[in-house]
Amino acid sequence: MAQVTTKGMDAAASGADRWIVESLGRGRGAFIGRITPSGSRSFYFRYADRDRRQVRLKIGDYDPSGRAGLSVADARKIALEWSSLYRGDEKKGIPAIRDLRGYFEQQRRIAEEKDRARLAELERQRREAEDAARQAELERQRRLTVRQLFERWAAVELARQIGPNGKPSGRKDGGLYVRQQFERHVFPAIGDVAVADLRKSDLMAIFDTHKARGALRTVGVLFSDLKQMLRFAVLREIIPTNPLEGLGRSDVGGTVGEERERVLSVEEIRLLAQALPQSRMNRRSELAVWLILSTVCRAGELLGARWDNVDMTARKWRIPAEDAKNGREHVVHMSDFALRHMRALAELRELGRDGQPTPWLFPDRVGKGPVCIKSFGKQIADRQRSALQERLSRRTLATDALVLPGGHWTAHDLRRTGATLMADKLGVHPAIVDECLNHKVPSKVSRTYQVTRRWAEQARAFDALGEFLERVISGTEERVNVIPLARGAAA
Repeated sequence: MAQVTTKGMDAAASGADRWIVESLGRGRGAFIGRITPSGSRSFYFRYADRDRRQVRLKIGDYDPSGRAGLSVADARKIALEWSSLYRGDEKKGIPAIRDLRGYFEQQRRIAEEKDRARLAELERQRREAEDAARQAELERQRRLTVRQLFERWAAVELARQIGPNGKPSGRKDGGLYVRQQFERHVFPAIGDVAVADLRKSDLMAIFDTHKARGALRTVGVLFSDLKQMLRFAVLREIIPTNPLEGLGRSDVGGTVGEERERVLSVEEIRLLAQALPQSRMNRRSELAVWLILSTVCRAGELLGARWDNVDMTARKWRIPAEDAKNGREHVVHMSDFALRHMRALAELRELGRDGQPTPWLFPDRVGKGPVCIKSFGKQIADRQRSALQERLSRRTLATDALVLPGGHWTAHDLRRTGATLMADKLGVHPAIVDECLNHKVPSKVSRTYQVTRRWAEQARAFDALGEFLERVISGTEERVNVIPLARGAAA
C-alpha cells in the first residue's frame, strides 16, 4: 500500500503528474501527494460524494520545513480530520458529511459572516467610543469655569479685529478694561465656579457687594459685561439659559445710564480756564480738556490717538475707522486754538524705551500704549468732590479745584458743550455739527446717496469755534460769528 512520505514528496519531477495515493481505510477517503512536471508539490484529500463521484480537495502546498507550506505530517493530520468529518461517528451521533466541498464552503460563509459581524461590532464599539469622547468633550466645555469662559469670550468678541469689509470689531482696548474689572471684582468670587453651576444668586451677591459701598457705576458695568458673556455662552450651548436674562440695570442697583444734558456755560468755560492751571492736573490732561472742547471729539479717540495721524502743517488730525467709536473714519480740522494746544502737547513728547519718540499723544506710564481713558475721567472727577465726601487714598488733594457752578461735568460734556456752542452761539447748521461730531447719518438711504462730508464747511465751523473759545478765555467782548449757511442747504 502506497504511503505519502517526505522522501516520496522530495522525489524528482518527471514529465507527467505523479500522484502518491495513501488510503485512509475503506470508506474513509485517501490522502494524496502530487508532484507536477514543473516541480510544484501539494497535498489533497480525495473522497466519493453521494453520487460516488471522486472529489479532490486541496489541503495545501508542501514544504518539509513547515514554514512556507505543510509538512507531510501536518498534511496527514488535516487529511485525517477531514476523513473523520466525511465518515462521521454513529455511536457518538455525529452524522457523516458526504459533501465536504459544500460543507467547507458553508463553513467559509459562516466564518465570513462571523468576521463581518465581528468587524461590525468593532465598528459599533468604535463609534460608541467616539460618541462618548465627543459627549465628554461637550460636557467638559459645559463645565468651563467662569474664568475659562471669559478667556474664550475675550478671544472671540473682545479682541480687536478688522473684518473683510475693513470695519473693526471688538473693544478698542482689546478687552483690557473688562479683564481688569473681572480680575478685580468677578474672578475672586466666582472665577473657579463652573458656568453650568452658576446661579443668579451668585451674581447678585457680587452686585450687592458693590451696591452696598455706593459703587453703582461699577455695578452697571459688571452687569452689562456679565450679561453679554453669558449670552455668548448660551449661543454656544455651554449653558441652557442666561441667569441674568430679563434683568435690567435697575434690578441689580446699577446706574441706568440716563442721557446727560450737561453743557458748560460761557462763564463756566472762563472759570475752567482759570481753574485748570491751579488744579494740579497732569499737563497732558489739561491740554486734553481744550482739545476735546475745540475739536468736539470723543475722549477715547483723543487719548488713543497716534502722532502719525496728526499733520500740523495741514492742520489735520485723522481718526482711523478702527479708532472711531462708530467705525467711521473722520478728519478733524484744527483751528488756531486747537493747533496751539496740539503743539503744546507735541512739546511734551518723550522717547520710549526703544529710544524712539513715543507714537501716542497720551502715552501710559511705561510707554507701551496709550493712557487708559478711565484715568483721565478720574482726574476730572477727583477734582469735583465736595467737602462732605471722603478724599480717596493716593488721589489728588485738590478735591474741589474743578467744581463749576452748573454742577458735576465730565469729559464727554466738553464734546457736547463744543457742539452746542457751534449750533447755538455760532449758527452752524445741525447737519454740519453732526459731521463735526462724526455722527453717522441715521437714514440708510441718505448714507447711500449723500456721501459728501462737507469738509470745507466743517473747517469753517471748527475755526469759528476756536475763535469763540479764544475770546471767551481772554475775556474780550463776545462777538458771535455766524457762519453763512442756509438752513435748507444742509438737509
